[in-house]
Amino acid sequence: MLKRLEIQNYAIIDRLELDLPEGLAIITGETGAGKSILLGALNLVLGKRADSKVMYDPDKKCYVEAVFDISSMDFGVFFTDHEIDEASEFIIRREISPGGKSRSFLNDSPVTLDVLEEISSLLIDVHQQFDTHGIQKPSYQLDIIDALAGNKKRLQEYQKLYQTYKTTAKRLEELKEKSRNASQEMEFLSFQLKELEEASLRENEQEDLEARLQKLSAAEDIKRISSLMVHSLSEEEQAIIPQLQLLASQLSSLSHIDSAFESLHARLLSVREELLDMSRECQRISDKTDYDEESIHETQTRLSLIYRLQKKHQVSTMEELMGVLTALRSKLEGFGDISGHIQTLEQACADMEKELVQQADVLSEARKSVFANLEQKTHELLAELSMEHAHIRIQHQLSGTLTKSGTDEISILFSANKGGQFQPLKDVASGGELSRLALCIKSLVAGAMTLPTLIFDEIDAGVSGQVARKMGEILDQLSKKHQVICITHSPQVAARADRHYWVYKSDTPTRTLTALKELSHEERTIEIAKMLSGNPPSEAAIANARELIAL
Repeated sequence: MLKRLEIQNYAIIDRLELDLPEGLAIITGETGAGKSILLGALNLVLGKRADSKVMYDPDKKCYVEAVFDISSMDFGVFFTDHEIDEASEFIIRREISPGGKSRSFLNDSPVTLDVLEEISSLLIDVHQQFDTHGIQKPSYQLDIIDALAGNKKRLQEYQKLYQTYKTTAKRLEELKEKSRNASQEMEFLSFQLKELEEASLRENEQEDLEARLQKLSAAEDIKRISSLMVHSLSEEEQAIIPQLQLLASQLSSLSHIDSAFESLHARLLSVREELLDMSRECQRISDKTDYDEESIHETQTRLSLIYRLQKKHQVSTMEELMGVLTALRSKLEGFGDISGHIQTLEQACADMEKELVQQADVLSEARKSVFANLEQKTHELLAELSMEHAHIRIQHQLSGTLTKSGTDEISILFSANKGGQFQPLKDVASGGELSRLALCIKSLVAGAMTLPTLIFDEIDAGVSGQVARKMGEILDQLSKKHQVICITHSPQVAARADRHYWVYKSDTPTRTLTALKELSHEERTIEIAKMLSGNPPSEAAIANARELIAL
């Protein structure tokens, strides 16, 4: 229920605070005093679009805050989904800056307008004068029938299965589309796979080939330099090794004179052996090295193939190219599973569709069971509101197609006059007729609906006397199960209040402001008397007001 409403700098409201009770709260006041402005401000915290023009003082922030008691409602899933700490209250605040920027908060956490609208749909039903679009909508009419039929749990189970069914059916269609395109795609993938498999790729092959090509391409230089080393070290007339041998012999003749010559002789022999080994290694390299143009061509051809495949598949290494090969094999194997998946999903859809049809039939039977009672009770209430010949009729047919609400197509038809034809509400009912019809239907489904707060803005416009008194009784009965807030000009309705608030204009030296006060019992009596006879009220009007309040 709505516990508290605080408004600042909205329209002609400077600052206003309103604490609201359980039961029936009545708001009255002269035309233009600002009663409906309260609803306009409340709509801001319910997610309606804002305009900087609503600010009386364009240099100050507009601020609206509403506090809702939700201790008797289950919002656990909502808190979890929106990552908000659980609480027993919703404190919703809407701020509009002088520049027109709007911000919304729920329990001090920033939220979007979509979240506010989601909350408002669960907390409040606002019925303004001539605001009858809701009851004209087939979806709302079906909600009324479901509430009376007690279909909440059945509908939740159906919709959960329906969502699974739609998701599965979508996946099935995607697979079928993939299957239709599979032949051409498989042909293309098979060609790519065959090309890679025929290439007989090996890990690290690119690096090995590049090293081999480098060596083959340098064969002439390798042979020339190796031969030069052999000749220079051992084969030429002035080769290094024979020269070292001669020097070693000379040093050997001096080794008995000084041990230093013996050491030099040993070292020189060691150098000679190292150079001999180098000469033999160079000879081996020279002997086995030949410029092989055919091998160079083969290596270049193989590398060109690898480079071309890498470019084609947009990779740059052998490891990545081998990965493409593995991925292609996996993809082609996956195509082989499509037909099996399609069969599995087709069976799953068929099973779910069968179950949905059965559940939809149960929903339909429950709905049909309340048609007659709703038609009869609505007629009785309309008759008490001076619409003796008004009737409704529930038009029902099966769509033959599963929807999120079942297979039923329901429309409430209306006839205001004796012998009149039943037609859709939007085609025949006037604004006043629809207002009374909406009040009757809401009163009938009050016990089955979850909305804790109902707001009526001048729903009694254009009625008086006994009809207004009956409206007051209906609102009073509604307030036993819901918090009801009603803006009214009818003294018969106002007399039913658990609390009565009076909206009035207050003049300051610079501006006119809207103000509000809760009336005491005696002030209520005088206010209702004024509504009966004018200001100042007559003694008869005061007596009549006391009588109305005492009923």
